[in-house]
Amino acid sequence: MSQITIGCFEDFEKFIGQDLGVSEYHQITQEQINKFAEATLDHQWIHTDPERAKTEGTFGDTIAHGYLTLSLVPYLWDQIIHVNNLKMMVNYGIENLRFAQAVLVNNEVRLQANLKNVVNLRGTIKAEVNVKLEIKDQKKPAFTGVLVFLYHFNA
Repeated sequence: MSQITIGCFEDFEKFIGQDLGVSEYHQITQEQINKFAEATLDHQWIHTDPERAKTEGTFGDTIAHGYLTLSLVPYLWDQIIHVNNLKMMVNYGIENLRFAQAVLVNNEVRLQANLKNVVNLRGTIKAEVNVKLEIKDQKKPAFTGVLVFLYHFNA
């Protein structure tokens, strides 16, 4: 895995329409699912009750919360891109997010990214990134969407 280094708008601009790379795989554990349930107060049994999920659930096991998979983006994104000279980065939005397939406990996921567009807004860089969270050995991704980040560089 090679990480792309960005230091300014012009560095971003070179990658418009191109694949930026993929992260390493990350395994979703039951412990991580349970901690996410605690943090978000979402204790639905399809996430937190392995026995019930095996006997009553559609998937045959517990599944990760969709928003848990989405919350992994910063960790996985940092494996794809490194930004130098950064003052601050802000998550600005998510467009066309679609959860396409459930992520079962112990599945491994990784982020694939493609730079859709980048715009210089008077010194603030707005980057639109097509993302796909792939599930190891599965054809359908966990989700797809366009993430929008605002990058503020040091002067």
